Amino acid sequence: MDENRLNILLAEDDLNLGFLLVEFLESRGMQVKLYRDGEVAFNGFQNGDFNFCIFDVMLPKLDGFSLAKKVKAVDPKIPIVFLTARAMKEDKMKGYNIGADDYITKPFDEDELLCRIMAITNRLNLSEASRGILVQIGDYEFDFENLALVFKGNIKRLTTREAEILRMLCMSKNNVVRREQILISLWGENDYFAGRSLDVFISKLRKYFSEDSKIKIENIPKVGFILNS
Repeated sequence: MDENRLNILLAEDDLNLGFLLVEFLESRGMQVKLYRDGEVAFNGFQNGDFNFCIFDVMLPKLDGFSLAKKVKAVDPKIPIVFLTARAMKEDKMKGYNIGADDYITKPFDEDELLCRIMAITNRLNLSEASRGILVQIGDYEFDFENLALVFKGNIKRLTTREAEILRMLCMSKNNVVRREQILISLWGENDYFAGRSLDVFISKLRKYFSEDSKIKIENIPKVGFILNS
């Protein structure tokens, strides 16, 4: 399996929803295996090579919470997202206490699910990939660990949020990073106020790169941003 490709175990007893999610996620370049009950899903997990899980809570034979506990006992680091029609605070707390990375209430938008999946994987990948590494951006060097942007020996200290946004842009340099992906990953929500805050941070980053005309943070309206250098 390509280690950079998501191989998702989907446990969902609603076949209509399950097939729709498989088709949608595979159209986005992911591999997805659908299981209809918790016991079969756990057997599939043990015999498969999955790096991401999406579980309905109300599964036959073995519910999603119990399934998650068994999966986490085998692989404590694997990301898990719960899908459920149950929106009670107690259920959400139970899911997070088990080690869930997100808890999405039905009905939900497929694009929102995709953004949340990408936000989780980006958090995991970024925490490993950029640790201790200096990233060259045109004539600048970006040191995420020390919140530093260096130009010809001059150091500009970034805020934590500025550095996090720049890190996401760097990891997809010359490619679009979706607004929703940044907002959900860093703010935990995609709303008007978080969006306005993101735009302010992007404007600040553009000013920091003003000494090198080759560097541009391009805005794709209503879609996202591209760091070109």
